[in-house]
Amino acid sequence: MKAVIMAGGEGTRLRPLTSNQPKPMVPVINRPVMEYIIELLKSHGITDIIATLQFLPALVRNYFGDGQDLGVNMAYSTEDKPLGTAGSVKKVEQYLDSTFVVISGDAMTDIDLTAAVAFHKKNRALATLVLKSVPNPLQFGVVITDDDGRIQRFVEKPNWSQVFSDTVNTGIYILEPAIFNHIPADQSFDFSKDLFPKLLKGRKRLFGYVADGYWQDIGSIEQYMQVTQDLLRGAAVFQPDGFKLGRSVWLDGGAQVDPQASLRGPIVIGKNAKIEAGARIRPYSVIGSNTIVKTGAFVSRAVVGDNCYVGAGAELRGCAIGRTCDIKRNARIGEGVAIGDNCSIGNDAVISPNVRIYPFKTVEPGAAVSASIIWETRGARSLFGRQGIAGLINIDITPRMAMRIAGAYGSAIPAGSTVTVGSDQVRSCDIMRQAVIAGLNSTGVNVWDLDNMPAGVSRFAIINDHLAGGVDIRLSRDDAQSLEFDFFDSNGINISEDMQGRIEKNFYRDDFRRAFHNEMGDVVYPPHTAENYINNALHKLDGELIRKARLKLVVDYGFGRSIKVGPELLGRLGVGVIALNGMGAARPALDRDEIERSLRQVSQSVRALKADLGVIIDGPSERVIFVDEKGQRIGQSAALIMMLKLVCEDKGAGTVVLPMSVTQAADDIAALYGCEVKRVRISPAALMEAALDEHVIFAGAEGGGYIFPDMVPAYAALTSLGKLLEIMARKRRPLSVLAGQVPRYHVQHRQEVCAWDRKGYVMRQMMDATRGRKVELIDGIKVYTPTGWALMLPDPVEPVCHIYVEGDTEQHAEAIASRYAALIRKHRA
Repeated sequence: MKAVIMAGGEGTRLRPLTSNQPKPMVPVINRPVMEYIIELLKSHGITDIIATLQFLPALVRNYFGDGQDLGVNMAYSTEDKPLGTAGSVKKVEQYLDSTFVVISGDAMTDIDLTAAVAFHKKNRALATLVLKSVPNPLQFGVVITDDDGRIQRFVEKPNWSQVFSDTVNTGIYILEPAIFNHIPADQSFDFSKDLFPKLLKGRKRLFGYVADGYWQDIGSIEQYMQVTQDLLRGAAVFQPDGFKLGRSVWLDGGAQVDPQASLRGPIVIGKNAKIEAGARIRPYSVIGSNTIVKTGAFVSRAVVGDNCYVGAGAELRGCAIGRTCDIKRNARIGEGVAIGDNCSIGNDAVISPNVRIYPFKTVEPGAAVSASIIWETRGARSLFGRQGIAGLINIDITPRMAMRIAGAYGSAIPAGSTVTVGSDQVRSCDIMRQAVIAGLNSTGVNVWDLDNMPAGVSRFAIINDHLAGGVDIRLSRDDAQSLEFDFFDSNGINISEDMQGRIEKNFYRDDFRRAFHNEMGDVVYPPHTAENYINNALHKLDGELIRKARLKLVVDYGFGRSIKVGPELLGRLGVGVIALNGMGAARPALDRDEIERSLRQVSQSVRALKADLGVIIDGPSERVIFVDEKGQRIGQSAALIMMLKLVCEDKGAGTVVLPMSVTQAADDIAALYGCEVKRVRISPAALMEAALDEHVIFAGAEGGGYIFPDMVPAYAALTSLGKLLEIMARKRRPLSVLAGQVPRYHVQHRQEVCAWDRKGYVMRQMMDATRGRKVELIDGIKVYTPTGWALMLPDPVEPVCHIYVEGDTEQHAEAIASRYAALIRKHRA
């Protein structure tokens, strides 16, 4: 049997350790990770091996040669252009004339390949994926099989709403040569994204073998350190080079350890390394070949590469040090630090936790380094969260970081493009806006500075003037000390997850396009954007009808941006407006804690002035809260169903788009008026993307965000208000009556604490518990009961799982919620 090792990875998330070597060559306990894979194949009788290469291929060829030193026959295939995982294997089709194994060269495993091959042959499979249960499945392909092991569904690198199991694709495949009939030649084609979905759709014999044994991807510094500790504690079948000293100290050939040095295993001391008297090497440390550790140095849970120098009194804790680095006297290297090859850390320097230092850098003596050199910031689960990019002002997000974020975004779109930039009208947002503009200009991107215009004006300008996108900076709705960055695409809607990934990649790799002095972007202050937005709204609304109704309105602008266009738009519609909180010097927009106070103020004003309705508009002018003529707040869930009913009744046909968590009563109401409901993930971006369809007449969510695609295909508070005023004028009925026509329904939302490393397991147990019942997997797991439904959804940011349920009575909804909450509690432990 033959094997193909995929060894072309760059390992961008492992930088700086992979800055000048391919990922399969990263040393794990003083040997390249790919060497362990070759030894695994050999142990299962597979000695004819082909390695597919792309990034720095010469380093792999030069190290392994023809494979004779390892007792195997090595051949190589180098990609001139990226062909994808399946495409790279297709390139060596001529050498594979019987069942063969494909395995990644950059993961650590001792999985029983012989058993996997036997399973494959027993099931007469065309392709068998080797699967493994893992605590956190986000970085892998989640796979669901039936009881016989036949694959039913998989999702490549899911978000938490798509995690249906903790059983993931290890990147190890057993394949038949007939597989090549399904792979196009000489083009990029991926196993997980392209080939396996194609086979599944064609009902080919596609199986999953759930393996025991050890498997760990090495995709990040944290995983790299974890693999090292796992191997040292004996989690995998592994024998370090050299001889064993005592119970758990391994010394390779030529290593010298002074009797006065203090060693506590498990540790590995590499070939010809030297440990001087008084040095202390603590558990889970690896000292590379030819490395010197001087008197008084302290090394704990650290990986130190070959040919390094650790000076007297230096302290290394939980860090990874590349090759040929000098860590000088009394230097301090903190937890989570990664230092690339050929770096010099001066005497008494202090490197703070989680800093990244790229190769060939020098840290001066006595320096205190708290930010990464080449500006690599501490890695989070991801740069983007539930609300774009968010963080504490001038702590998590500084002007310097804002420039880098903008540079990453600017580098992801063509040079010479034009984008909008707008922000809330507070000092911190204005400062960040200027930093973003500078970052974009440095990449050759032009900017329309819209100052403090509503987000809806920016979105409309992008569409109307055919711009490439936009950035909007606003205070967080949850915390006035935090900022959020939202990014818009050329359709004026929130950018896709794919675009988020491109921005993150540029950001974490520091991969910014540098414009020459004569190519820098320009800054324009367009004079008519607000006027164009207002004219478009007046064109789309029945202004004459609204003027004749002579409606009176109380508006709380919330010290937000809607004050820039709201008074003129409403004035030209002939609406009598009593404005509250219109302008406030250096005041933040209303946050959640102030909403109740604002509601009381608006309610009192509506009753006292006998207004037809009251509204509260958020800072960016995207979401709105309604108060009826009696001063009663219309709950945001009820307001959504009211708006849906009014639009369907008004239009008579079309599609409305709602999140999976909205009551099933919405479908009944839409059908009553000849409309249909399309369900999407609980995400503003998903709603906006769906709203681009020409048949969509309305989209909305329960947070007060409504979309009228014929005006702007995104949340826009003033547009929503204008549409409601038009319908009220046409219906000639008070808002309380319109809201009172919404049917009663019983939806509940709970959340249960669930650790990150248990979410995948919990969702797999949920899938098992719902077998044989009607289930939808658009967003999390939604299971239907005879009188309701339940939706289980892992949170993408917090260590919790959400439970949304609906029943025919409040008690029934409570019972459903309690049942699934108990299931989560049972399996999260």
